[in-house]
Amino acid sequence: MSGPARRKRIAAGWICAWLAAIAPGCRQVMNEEPRYNALAESDFFPDRQAARAPVEGTVARGHLHADRAFYSGISGDAPVARIPFPVTRQVLERGQERFNIFCSPCHGRLGDGQGMIVKRGLRGPPSYHIARLREAPDGHFFDVITNGYGAMYSYASRVPPRDRWAIIAYIRALQLSQAAPLAAVPPEERRKLEAQP
Repeated sequence: MSGPARRKRIAAGWICAWLAAIAPGCRQVMNEEPRYNALAESDFFPDRQAARAPVEGTVARGHLHADRAFYSGISGDAPVARIPFPVTRQVLERGQERFNIFCSPCHGRLGDGQGMIVKRGLRGPPSYHIARLREAPDGHFFDVITNGYGAMYSYASRVPPRDRWAIIAYIRALQLSQAAPLAAVPPEERRKLEAQP
């Protein structure tokens, strides 16, 4: 037998040996494993049901909302008076971004209730600058964002709790911007304002 023919025969032998070695691994073991179909009957459990209820008290990962004030805006039986974490510049910027996306179409960029939706003829929300809303606790706004109010629907599925609080921080900044006394303005800026005609 010549060299090239011999090499082909050896290569074919190795391929056959390799296929024979991996062929047993091609079984569909997943189809043969012991398992129950959905809602099937079971001889193992006393109630004869294969479907089992979760163990009492189990909470899905990421769904343990132990801080009631943070996740509901309620402390005891009353709305939370203030945002339950420190408000930083980063929180305000995030609140502004989320407000402009989710709230400004109806409430307007200034929070005056004159958003684009209102300009197109739909019912407008109240201005954030009225006394009732300036005096409302922060938990009230959290509840409204979470559950809706009047014509406003719930944003719970669209806005996570931390972003709801950030929006509230920005609403408070908007309110302050429209109702702040002159004494609250830094002296440098106050001089500029007083210099204007």
